[in-house]
Amino acid sequence: MHTIDLAYAGHGIHEELVAYVADQEGYYEAEGVHVAIRDGVHWQTERLRRGATIGLGRVMLSRLTDGIGWKVLSVNTHRPLFWFLGSADVTSMEELRGRRLAVHAAHTAPGCFARIVLRRNGLDPNHDLECVVRDPGDYQMDLRRLRDGSIDAAYVGSTLSPEQVAEEEGFHLLAWVGDHFQIPTVGVAVDPVHIPLDSPALQALVRANRRALRTIAEQPHLAVDYIASFLNRLTRDEAHRHYDRYIGPYFTPDGQVDLDVARQAINSVAAELGVAQVAVDEIYSPAQDFL
Repeated sequence: MHTIDLAYAGHGIHEELVAYVADQEGYYEAEGVHVAIRDGVHWQTERLRRGATIGLGRVMLSRLTDGIGWKVLSVNTHRPLFWFLGSADVTSMEELRGRRLAVHAAHTAPGCFARIVLRRNGLDPNHDLECVVRDPGDYQMDLRRLRDGSIDAAYVGSTLSPEQVAEEEGFHLLAWVGDHFQIPTVGVAVDPVHIPLDSPALQALVRANRRALRTIAEQPHLAVDYIASFLNRLTRDEAHRHYDRYIGPYFTPDGQVDLDVARQAINSVAAELGVAQVAVDEIYSPAQDFL
């Protein structure tokens, strides 16, 4: 049996769902590959590049800033699962002006996406609001700080469902990043210096993940079961609404990258970081190469 490490770069269903389905449904075993799913959230890039990674946003930033020749072989979605969540007193993105926003660091992929969305809503992240940088974890400390008033809004990820939290806590869902900015952010990527593109283990991993994507698209009730197991504060109806809003319409059934979306995303991220652009085909490979 072949073996390969697969590291996620963030917590939540955004990063973990597809690999979890592939593992739990036995798709890796069926492909003859043992996939060690690793927590690479705090890994340095040098360690991350020794295996495959799910974190395509981090891959793009690394390619643009470090020049590492990452190749993206499969894409799960082009709509990042991050949200702006306002306190009881903040009801719109415009009302973030002059407020305190808990957010990822600007040099991280989620932080870069947040800054792009802020700018698209007429807000300069350097001058129009106070960005309180934190290590996000599962965002529970953000919720605590929203309750006690030490922050006015938080940029949160998919360890929680923003609608459910907002309703329970009296907060406001201000924006979903996926409505404002599209970018290939989760899937499978490798550095060919460490893992050749013709590696049997890598190709088996890609095939299994693409099978999981088809399962998520074709068997919504099964997908909802897995979503509910991650977001276990949700009722089944709430988990189904989460699938209908964020997963079903936007997770690809085949792992294919939309090159037009990827090209525009590269341009936007490069502009935000103040670095040179790269050609889209330097990063993304057609998924059919790994059938």
